[in-house]
Formats: sequence, structure tokens, C-alpha cells
Amino acid sequence: MAALRYAGLDDTDSEDELPPGWEERTTKDGWVYFANHTEEKTQWEHPKTGKRKRVAGDLPYGWEQETDENGQVFFVDHINKRTTYLDPRLAFTVDDNPKKPPTRQKYDGNTTAMEILQGRDFTGKVVIVTGANSGIGFETAKSFALHGAQVILACRNMARANEAVSRILQEWHKAKVEAMTLDLASLRSVQNFAEVFKSKNMFLHVLVCNAAVYALPWSLTKDHLETTFQVNHLGHFYLVQLLQDVLCRSAPARVVVVSSESHRFTDINDSSGKLDLSLLSPSKEEYWAMLAYNRSKLCNILFSNELHCRLSPHGVTSNAVHPGNMMYSSIHHNWWVYTLLFTLARPFTKSMM
Repeated sequence: MAALRYAGLDDTDSEDELPPGWEERTTKDGWVYFANHTEEKTQWEHPKTGKRKRVAGDLPYGWEQETDENGQVFFVDHINKRTTYLDPRLAFTVDDNPKKPPTRQKYDGNTTAMEILQGRDFTGKVVIVTGANSGIGFETAKSFALHGAQVILACRNMARANEAVSRILQEWHKAKVEAMTLDLASLRSVQNFAEVFKSKNMFLHVLVCNAAVYALPWSLTKDHLETTFQVNHLGHFYLVQLLQDVLCRSAPARVVVVSSESHRFTDINDSSGKLDLSLLSPSKEEYWAMLAYNRSKLCNILFSNELHCRLSPHGVTSNAVHPGNMMYSSIHHNWWVYTLLFTLARPFTKSMM
């Protein structure tokens, strides 16, 4: 007991009563965390019980949640015309102590993007997501935005991008989201995007290289490169190079490259084992849509690994991710055969959410 008293954890009237110097606060999505003003630190667990808590239910009538200039959540009582940093729902918190999963894997095929970010507060963070007007990109952008991040939807089709922004704002009218033009099939467009973004003098904490095409018929971009290779890999490669200084200035930051398990089913070396650059942007006679996609995904992984080696000493990490086998999205719409196959397989595929 003497040790407890020395640590400021001596007996109180209730086990939930906080020791001196501690304060209870909440995040935007209702998770409770505890601030120690003496040691200037925060933690998710109650300092006495070790339990995690979350608030239950909606705010009382007339109350609204706001965020101050420092990113701190506060509450406005419009009826009594007062503000407070104390969540009025704290009297109705519930314990949240989920049991550890029986396996080592924390998330599985049924886990949603919102569940991944549950309890996280991204207030003050800036995120760019390419190809964010639909599919995986949209769900990623929405999840970041609903957890407080300022999100830029980097898209080729601005009409669809603006529609995606509206859908996010419908879920939370105070979400910080905007759309910017980015056509990865044009290196000039990539350069313009980077210049406009830099002119905003913003940080960049997360760059999600998500945009991709699949099963395209052979075609060349304005830069005279095969389209699948440029959109899926080279455009993102160039984008990261142009924003590299911003990422380093924003450290800790990270780059996330959406790749695919299909990278395993191809190679970019010739018969002698040497790198064959002609395979990356093949001629029409040597083009096969599936192989082009697989090679672009292999390039994604090689790029991400090398990027991590070069930038991690500067506080910027890079990870290549596989979104899941048979992920149902709109990426297959370029050929009716793939559309048919994905439609038949949809009941057995993973949700984009």
C-alpha cells in the first residue's frame, strides 16, 4: 500500500476514480484515453484498473463535438451556451477489454477499414490516397477522414472524385477532404499534382499508392509507355520521387503501396537471369494483359522495399500490401470475361470495406 500511495494510486472511494494529476478525455470516435498532467503523457488504459473504456450512445440533445486549433476534442452545449473539454457521456462509459484472438493474426478477411483504425486519432495528419473515388481507395480515404485526418483524393476523373468527397461529407460534415487531379497515365499530370500540392505548404504523413488498372487492352500513354506499367507502377514511382522531400520533412511518415499476390506469377528477368527492361513496357505483339498486371505488381514490391531502405533512416517507412485474395472491386471492368468471373465469385470474395 505504501508503494501505491507513493505512486499516487492509493485507495479512493471508487476503483474508477482517477489518481491526482490524471484526466479523462475522449477521441472523435468515442474512445476514452487518460492524460497524466504531472508526467505529461497519455495512455489508453485506466491508471488504476488497467481497463480500456469507450463512451456509449450519442451526445445529449443540444450538444456538438468540435476540435480546437491544437487538435483537441471539445464539446459545445448550445442550450446552455457553454463549452467544455469533458465529454458529457463519460458518466456512461463501458469497458472494452476484448479477448485476445486465439491465433497470432490480429485481423482477418472480415475486418473492415474502420475497424483497423478504431481508437486512432489522425487529427493534424495529412493523407494522400490515389485512385480514391471508388473501391479500396475510397474506403481507405473515408476511414482516414472519419478519424480526423485531412485527406486528399488524388483521382483522374474529377466528377467521380467530387462525388466521393460528397459521400464522405454526408457521413461526417466536418471531415477534411478534397479532390485533386492526378492522371498517372501522364507524367506531366503527376508533376502538376506534386507542384500544386507543394504550393499548399502542407505536411504529408501518409501516401497511399492505390490506383491501378487491370486487364487493359494494349495501349501506349502520352509518354509512349505501356499503360498498365505506367499507371500501376511508374506513375507512382515518379509521384513518390517528387514528394520525397515533403515526406522527409513530415517524418514520421509512411508510403503504402497496394500490390498483389499476383506478383509471384511473373518475372522481369530474361532467360539468362538478367533484368529485361523490354518486359516492363512490351510491344503489342508481346503483350498479355494478365502478365502486364503481374509485372507491375512485382515492380511495386521491389520499389517499396528499396524505398524503405533509402528513406527509413530519415523517418519515412514504406510498406507494400496485398489487399486480399479475390478482393471484389471495379478494377476488372475492362473486359467482360473478367467482369463475369468476378460477378460469379462475388459471394465468396472479401468486401472492400
